[in-house]
Amino acid sequence: MKLSRSNALLRTFRALMPQDEKFIERFCEHSRLIVPAAEAFRALMSGDGRAEQHAAEISRLEEAADQVTRDTVLAIHRTFVTPFDRSQILDLITALDDTIDLMKDTGRRMVRYGVAFTPEMEGMADCAVRAATALRDGMPLLSDIDRSVDQLNAMSVAVRRIEGEADELMDRGLRALFAGDSSPGYKLTVEKVYDLVEAVVDRCEDVADVIDGIVVEQV
Repeated sequence: MKLSRSNALLRTFRALMPQDEKFIERFCEHSRLIVPAAEAFRALMSGDGRAEQHAAEISRLEEAADQVTRDTVLAIHRTFVTPFDRSQILDLITALDDTIDLMKDTGRRMVRYGVAFTPEMEGMADCAVRAATALRDGMPLLSDIDRSVDQLNAMSVAVRRIEGEADELMDRGLRALFAGDSSPGYKLTVEKVYDLVEAVVDRCEDVADVIDGIVVEQV
């Protein structure tokens, strides 16, 4: 009861004080960069002969996202009243940045490994696009959490469902891989690519986890 009363007083205090609403804008800006990065990540697997260009596009978007992250971290230290806890702001922008960072790293490695992409890998990359899109569409709701709880929860459920689909695709792809007669070295390389692609979708789920925590604390 005491904790609940304390949270209510804190929310009231924050509501009355001037705030830098650009935090939500920065989250939205960052998430808008993740979606085209995920699309380029998916295009990298299309076999269109432009893998290097797609990887370069992911890197370009990642650099822009890094600037948003730096601006957000600086704003945390400069702003007296934030829309929610400073540690949660840092956790959210870090989770977003980790997502696009991993896309860049994974894209570069996939180009380097030069393996043939499987339908399962392509499906997992599609999952990354869908999860990133769900996060982008849900991010503006953080500006009015009290009225957007159901929508934010639905977004989180959608991201988790997508992540589960990616896990199933990975499991199916690995079963086919290890049932084949490729060399052990090739199998290990392809397995590594599967792990990297799955980790990208996992990072989207990490963002949803942070948003879940913010909703719990704010409502």
